[in-house]
Amino acid sequence: MGPPMKNDCFLRACRREPVPHTPVWMMRQAGRYMAEYRKLREKHSMLDLCKTPELALEVTKQPLRLGVDAAILFADILLPIEPMGAPFEFAKGEGPVVHTPIASRAQIDALRVIEPGEGLGYVMDAIRLIKKEIDVPLIGFAGAPFTLASYLVEGGKSAHFVKTKRLMYEDPESWNLLMSKLAEVVRRFLHAQIEAGADAVQLFDSWIGQLSPDDYRELVAPHVRHILADVQKAGVPVIHFGTGTATLLELQRDAGGTVIGLDWRTPLAEGWKRVGYNYAVQGNLDPTVLFAPRKVALDRAKRVLDAAEGRPGHVFNLGHGILPETPVETVQAVIDFVHETSASGRA
Repeated sequence: MGPPMKNDCFLRACRREPVPHTPVWMMRQAGRYMAEYRKLREKHSMLDLCKTPELALEVTKQPLRLGVDAAILFADILLPIEPMGAPFEFAKGEGPVVHTPIASRAQIDALRVIEPGEGLGYVMDAIRLIKKEIDVPLIGFAGAPFTLASYLVEGGKSAHFVKTKRLMYEDPESWNLLMSKLAEVVRRFLHAQIEAGADAVQLFDSWIGQLSPDDYRELVAPHVRHILADVQKAGVPVIHFGTGTATLLELQRDAGGTVIGLDWRTPLAEGWKRVGYNYAVQGNLDPTVLFAPRKVALDRAKRVLDAAEGRPGHVFNLGHGILPETPVETVQAVIDFVHETSASGRA
């Protein structure tokens, strides 16, 4: 067993319990905006960092010096597709590139529904290592089926998701087979992370805002529910996050999760009201605000705190991941500000 947990504020907020201060962590808090991460990347590829538990431990720990209230496992949402039979790489400047994008039913049929031990064991090894060394909660995570499917079909990032949507509309049977395979792998993977010691898990549906409510309801929500309804039984907080979800929030809530992540496009007060106060929420500072003058960044952070009104169940975060050139000093200032301001509000 690792050190005792000194600070469980994040877990308490996820359970909507009173906390001494609003907990903060930031999506992609371990990454390219930190000099120590860039130094490691000079020697190691992104996949090497993910697949070498000692390196994943090192990167996961890096942002803890900023005083965040939770660590998030250093990994990537695409890791499960490789052992399923879809190798990919991170191309310089382009992000992930899937070598053979899915363009046929035969390719979907060939995808393997793996157990997490088959080709993803290094993730659980990293979790066990990290848990021995940190004294804040550890968040595990996975990509949601629509976002994974979009990478598989498009071959990488996409502006309009034409190939993905064409598959959805032209061949819903093949689409549902692809989604159900991905959903089952993700369900098993999240359970394995919890068993290895993750204190909470997050499902990232990064590109879900590309869909209309009807398409989400009919072609995505059942697969998300397959994952989250089951993972919630493990008894740890389950965060359900997507971007561009202003038109999908109620559907997303109904698809599962005990904490709903809000992106910055939906005002936090409005988003929480729509989701319901019996859910915790996470968010939702615009990541680009961290490039603003410090006074502006702190003002915007205060607006997020004010919108939460000190209600139990708010985890302060960004509305998506930290961007690479973000000044570390501003990140530090926002974290300190949230802790101090929210603590004085509860004194």
